[in-house]
Amino acid sequence: MQVPLLDLKAQYKNIKDEINSSLTEVVEHQRFILGPDVEDLEKRIASYSRTKFAIGVASGSDALLLSLRALEVGYGDKVITSPFTFFATGGTIHNVRAKILFVDIKPDTFNINPERLLGCIEKSHKQINGKLKAIIPIHLFGQMADMDPIVDVAKKYEIKIIEDAAQSIGAEYNGYKAGSVGDLGCFSFYPSKNLGGYGDGGMIVTNDESLANKVRMLRTHGEKSKYIHSFVGYNSRLDALQAVVLRVKLKYLDEWSKKRSENAQYYNKRFIEEKLAFKGDDEENSGCPLILPFAVKKRKHIYHQYAIRVKRGLRDALQNFLRDNEIGTAVYYPLPLHLQECFQYLGYKRGDFPVAEKISEEILSLPVYPELTHKMQDYVVDKIKEFFKKES
Repeated sequence: MQVPLLDLKAQYKNIKDEINSSLTEVVEHQRFILGPDVEDLEKRIASYSRTKFAIGVASGSDALLLSLRALEVGYGDKVITSPFTFFATGGTIHNVRAKILFVDIKPDTFNINPERLLGCIEKSHKQINGKLKAIIPIHLFGQMADMDPIVDVAKKYEIKIIEDAAQSIGAEYNGYKAGSVGDLGCFSFYPSKNLGGYGDGGMIVTNDESLANKVRMLRTHGEKSKYIHSFVGYNSRLDALQAVVLRVKLKYLDEWSKKRSENAQYYNKRFIEEKLAFKGDDEENSGCPLILPFAVKKRKHIYHQYAIRVKRGLRDALQNFLRDNEIGTAVYYPLPLHLQECFQYLGYKRGDFPVAEKISEEILSLPVYPELTHKMQDYVVDKIKEFFKKES
């Protein structure tokens, strides 16, 4: 049996007629850049995210970049984020010439640890008051970070919050949708995302009208009106072809996310039944070889990734075994940002963020896409059981 990590062809097959019809409409009306189709999607995303404004941009990376620029983060400023994330989070901070301050993550959610965050903020403010401009919590793999304490500390020290919700559109925390809690929220529509386009694309959401207006100018070279520029911006516009694809897919997003969650629960059930994993307070010392990605209380996990932890230093061997049995997997992410060569200038070293470092050595994503069948999942579980039987 073949079980790919993701099967976008299966998704397309189910919505083919709607997608093709929408693309044809754009080709016929020839309004490819921004325009009414993009505006309509922006309204729908704002409503879906329970925010007042949404601004389409060229990518999730640009969403982060333009959000930093909108908050006037620049040279000499500091921004806190997690070292366990896709490169764009740290890369955009670097590209506005601000300094990155990393904070370790929690082992259960892989998201930034609020207690460590508070310590970092207090230390930073003692050293250089007023230079700490923003926090970028990442809602990794489809589950939101613990936002209440993050919001509390941000208000106390007058720090802005940019939610990196690139992987978590539709996720919830205490009834709040991803992107709606901070000053700005950033989404990615990269094809592999839960809501993915047919190319690059991104969106920024906010409840602040002045920030929304500034982002709109930033995406078109800082243009206030035709050929009149208030500041230097970027060429970062969402095109109409992507907008109509995303508009079709948005109708199915909650259904797809629900199916991902159901697939995750089925994995959890099977792994626990097979004594490959343990659900309890001491998973680390349970004797089971796997740690599963359970949803935290009061959070809606949309499972962009179903990311297990493989103990005993066997992650790579298991991945190779699954590949040999035609099961797709991926490692997100094998090296935390603080250990990347390009960030050596920050002065971090191995051991500074032990949780992120440990997770990067254990993490492994299994197929969880909506079209996955229980038969396919059973095959995955059976092969993992076979692997550990051989290793015992």
